[in-house]
Amino acid sequence: MLYNQSVQKRKLGNEGLEVSAIGLGTMTMPDNQSSIAAIHGALDQGVTLFDTADLYGNEGFQQHRFGDNEKFLGKALKGRRDEAIIATKFGTTHGQGYKGDPAYIKKSVDASLYSLGIDHIDLYYQHRYDPHTPIEETVGTLAELVKQGKIRYIGLSEVTVDIIRRAHSVHPITAVQTEYSLWSRDVEDEILPVLKDLRIGLVPYSPLGRGFLTGNIKGAEDLSETYPHQMFSRFQGDNFIKNVKAASLIKEIANRKGCTTAQLALAWLLAQGDQIVPIPGTKRLERIQENFGALEVTLTKEDLAEIEHTTPKGAASGSRF
Repeated sequence: MLYNQSVQKRKLGNEGLEVSAIGLGTMTMPDNQSSIAAIHGALDQGVTLFDTADLYGNEGFQQHRFGDNEKFLGKALKGRRDEAIIATKFGTTHGQGYKGDPAYIKKSVDASLYSLGIDHIDLYYQHRYDPHTPIEETVGTLAELVKQGKIRYIGLSEVTVDIIRRAHSVHPITAVQTEYSLWSRDVEDEILPVLKDLRIGLVPYSPLGRGFLTGNIKGAEDLSETYPHQMFSRFQGDNFIKNVKAASLIKEIANRKGCTTAQLALAWLLAQGDQIVPIPGTKRLERIQENFGALEVTLTKEDLAEIEHTTPKGAASGSRF
């Protein structure tokens, strides 16, 4: 399959970054030929935004060795770097909290460039805010890296409205990453309106509710052995039973629309704003292709109203962390 130049694109921020309307989170991808084939298939499909982090090890949570996932992604994109927008993150440490001081950032960016095997990072996020370093100091350092050509655009992850405004006053922020889906809608209260006002992109992670919104989880036997579902209250006890039932209602709507539950969930997310670019994570090419099929799903006002009635804000039982 040839690279699809006509795939739907969206702009993140106001500085010129344009990416595929749906990206790919690579955190759960093991370093093997199957995953590399999935990356190549994603490129052929038209995916341009690939998301990783220095924290991610081999297959995400399985081995916490800094840089392993970046090394895998760099290897997978070798020879096709010009087709990809690479996003990575810094700032989450092992046992030392969150860091965003200048010395740490400069060390981190060089390490990520080395791991990825590239000469610049397209979108560089602060993974979590460092309460001991003013955000103005962090973003000021990132702005220096933009001038040096080591990074192109600046992003933040899981931050408050105040942090977003303060950061944006130092240097334009291109994207904010946070969890957002039919299952997790807190971002709608304050974050999303501010991002629209400042023309900052939103990159939702876990847009399929950590698997619930794929329609494939009906019981504990359907949970992945490589993903730590036990960390999340929505997968525990009565919460799990209630959430499986709620997800089945979404699946009924998808069936009537002639699409999968995942496609419906992603189409709903895309309909919440033209600056929203979800990054569903998977290690299987068929899932990448299925997720990209959400771009062909058109939701009418009546569809959106039915989804809202079926899955109102707060529909999921349990907290997202």
